[in-house]
Amino acid sequence: MKAVYLDYASLDQQDLDFQVLHGVFDELTLYPATSVAELLPRVQDVDVIITNKVMVNAETIQQCPQLKLILISATGTNNVDLAAAKARNIVVCNCQAYGTSAVAQHTLMLMLNLATSFLPYQQKLQQGEWQKATQFCLLDAPIVELSGKTLGIVGYGELGKAVAKLAEAFGMKVMIGSLPNRPGDASRVPFAELLPQVDFLSLHCPLTEDTRNLISHAELEAMKSSAFLINCARGGIIDEAALAQALRKGKIAGAATDVLTIEPPKEGNILLDPGIPNLIITPHNAWGSVDARQRIVDQMVENVKAFQAGQPIRQVN
Repeated sequence: MKAVYLDYASLDQQDLDFQVLHGVFDELTLYPATSVAELLPRVQDVDVIITNKVMVNAETIQQCPQLKLILISATGTNNVDLAAAKARNIVVCNCQAYGTSAVAQHTLMLMLNLATSFLPYQQKLQQGEWQKATQFCLLDAPIVELSGKTLGIVGYGELGKAVAKLAEAFGMKVMIGSLPNRPGDASRVPFAELLPQVDFLSLHCPLTEDTRNLISHAELEAMKSSAFLINCARGGIIDEAALAQALRKGKIAGAATDVLTIEPPKEGNILLDPGIPNLIITPHNAWGSVDARQRIVDQMVENVKAFQAGQPIRQVN
């Protein structure tokens, strides 16, 4: 089988083992990135396309007569026309649950940074304030403990459950919120009832029309002024303008997000404006541990072997 990986640099920082992937193909060509103009010449005569974010649309699929398998080196499938692939009997497989530990760890890291005012204290240290202090420590930024606090989780899939397990190890009480327009059950608290009860709110739900701007002005007003908001899900779930305003006005105590509505934010973003207090932004790298990224490579190998055996796994079309 002849394969091409269109954008391996979005996964590999020269720290992954690709030998296992080479081993399942007769020929594998790796490209760090692929532009629209470069796409068709690179895929026209291959059996397998591997893509992370490069778009593989219906027109491209139609012009690849030998194509049998598309591997997505991520979970999201929006960059591949699944219907067009299915019409051609081309199997599409993704990777799943590879970053659970990494994202859960990152979520707790953000919570701990907010709870301990880690960044403000680092800034004070760099500005020489500790060196000039009249006593042995600095205590002028608030520090709270996770133990005994209530964590609300919205999106209780594999990631949400992993975060809950870590939070419980810190002695937190965990409440699971129900998503809008989803059937509820006794174990889940209606979303509107959840908001005023939590000390931390962590989002792990997909971005859908039901969850777009799930957190906006009214929801932020409903939260405690001492509460913290964490988003390691998708940009667009939080109304970014509303969050910026809430932080500036002290409506909530702080927030942390690993995602923005448009990534990378080449045209800027309101949350990147200077002077927004108690806001931590990380560059969508919660998932990116070397362990998680190697897991993606290993899952792609599993997907190829299963396809070759006539029993595809992680098939999404």
